[in-house]
Amino acid sequence: MNKSQVYSLLLKQLEGMLSMETDPVSNMANMAAVLFNGLENLNWAGFYVRRGNELVLGPFQGNPACVRIALGKGVCGTAAQTGKTQLVQDVHQFAGHIACDSASKSEIVIPVFKNSQVWGVLDIDSPALARFDAEDQIGLERAVEIFTAHTFL
Repeated sequence: MNKSQVYSLLLKQLEGMLSMETDPVSNMANMAAVLFNGLENLNWAGFYVRRGNELVLGPFQGNPACVRIALGKGVCGTAAQTGKTQLVQDVHQFAGHIACDSASKSEIVIPVFKNSQVWGVLDIDSPALARFDAEDQIGLERAVEIFTAHTFL
């Protein structure tokens, strides 16, 4: 399957799964599992939830991760502070990158909104350089839209 077909299938799976549940922890856990197992060449997929001026680790798939990230720090903190998706081809070239897993080489982080405020972020890491592109951004932003449409935040 090409990338477009993979995202089409994953988004249908997420729509079906998340439409039957509103609990944020359950939906974050299932979404992390679907993405981690459904996308190739990942080493981490999960959520950070905003608590004041920091992000706190939520449900994820992959190796243990940083527990708290200040807003504006690293790729996740930057996405949370700016409210904009961060697509990073080489994390070692990202000023202030936080190396929770030294195997990570590229990353994409999508902000999750509640009432026009950043509620948290979806973070996806890969051990490959330049793993993510515009098609991944579109697919993962759509996944976050499905998450927010069905989850009681």
